[in-house]
Amino acid sequence: MNKNQRGLRQRFSSWQLGAIGCAFGMVAAAVVIAAPRQQQAPPASQQQPSEVALVITGDPGTPPRYAVPDFVALSPDAGEVAKTIGQVLWDDLNFEREFYMIPRDTYATIPAARRPEDVPFNSWRELGADGVIFGTVQQSGGKTTVQVRLMNVRSRQTVFAKEYFNATNPRAYAHTIADEIHQQQRQLRGVARTKIAFVSDRNRDSLANTVEKREVKEVYIADYDGENQRRITVSRQLNLTPAWSPDGRAIAYTSYRPLPDVVVSLIYQGLLQNPTKGQGTNYVPVFSPDGTRIAFMSGRDGNPEIYVMNTDGSNQRRLTNHPAGDGTPTWAPNGQQLAFVSDRTGTPQIYIMGLDGSNVRRITMSESWADQPTWSSAFNEIAYAGRTGSGYDIKIFDIASGEARQITFGEGSNERPSYSANGRHLAFTSTRSGGTQVFTVGRDGRNLRQITRTGNNQMPAWSN
Repeated sequence: MNKNQRGLRQRFSSWQLGAIGCAFGMVAAAVVIAAPRQQQAPPASQQQPSEVALVITGDPGTPPRYAVPDFVALSPDAGEVAKTIGQVLWDDLNFEREFYMIPRDTYATIPAARRPEDVPFNSWRELGADGVIFGTVQQSGGKTTVQVRLMNVRSRQTVFAKEYFNATNPRAYAHTIADEIHQQQRQLRGVARTKIAFVSDRNRDSLANTVEKREVKEVYIADYDGENQRRITVSRQLNLTPAWSPDGRAIAYTSYRPLPDVVVSLIYQGLLQNPTKGQGTNYVPVFSPDGTRIAFMSGRDGNPEIYVMNTDGSNQRRLTNHPAGDGTPTWAPNGQQLAFVSDRTGTPQIYIMGLDGSNVRRITMSESWADQPTWSSAFNEIAYAGRTGSGYDIKIFDIASGEARQITFGEGSNERPSYSANGRHLAFTSTRSGGTQVFTVGRDGRNLRQITRTGNNQMPAWSN
């Protein structure tokens, strides 16, 4: 075995894609998920009354302090929904760390208000609140109506007021309200309505049509906070490396059928597409920022290389041409460059090239091993997994300065980073809690959260 062959085998192992010749059978299938009225859009809403575009501020040098008491149930059957919305909204607003969220267990001494005009502003001010959210929930005829106001405690003025209905579940109301408050008050694109796709073995099913007993890996999706986890594939095959389309209506992934190939699941239609059509072995698909193309890794010419094609499979082009293995592409936000991994210097390192394959340059110069890059759509940086001792940690490379910083520090092995749409957070895989689970963390290394716990879960991908 020559050096390049050894490198190729080592790369396939590190990418967790298995050997090319694995004889896994059956075509992948998709679970139909009811489509939202508009992906990543809020439930049907109307303004209530005219919005007053005022920003609530805190004391100089400090974030504004918000209180979110339970929403008021205006009908007998709305109590649980009202409590859920209040708690989830508090959690969503707390996640972005733009506001200081007053703990809900301190609200007991403040009289509950059933109408906006009854809000005890003096009591909330004594508790230190700059803003308080008042909301109501009413259920009638199978329809839930939610009204919400954000009120300035000092001026007693309503600065945000809306009515929502037709959401699929109580959490969806809270997620929408949180994102809209972040947008109006902080000009921030929140992530409460985004999803995270990942791979799981939790069902403990055995691979179909194989003699050896091996467990399948299926693709799941969850809300950004790990709630509402749903299975997308039901193929009883090995399904890996999910990636969202920009509009959030499709997921591309690697499926062994029996050899690895690129599959695109239109998750709200229950349809599957196979744009590469079994031409060689194909892995790690990723959509371009405008959703018109897919970059992927292929061994069709006898060596792992980077290719790009239109989403319908037309115009397939090879971008790299090197004796070493090239793989794991990720798009630049402008859609004109790709970062990828190559072991052409002896160990996996991260490179950048133009969309035509030109101007290839290595960016990780001080790493012994750098893999699994993901390019932020909001900041000029690339997150990746760098080897630290016997495992890996998440690091972020600043393209302008050429410097990298580390945001996880040796608790288990940490791999497969994926940015949120606003670039402020990363999802990643870690073994720190036993087994393999998905976590989220701020790009500053703070606010670590575990979002999966059942089975082993890995390879997260955060939607737009």
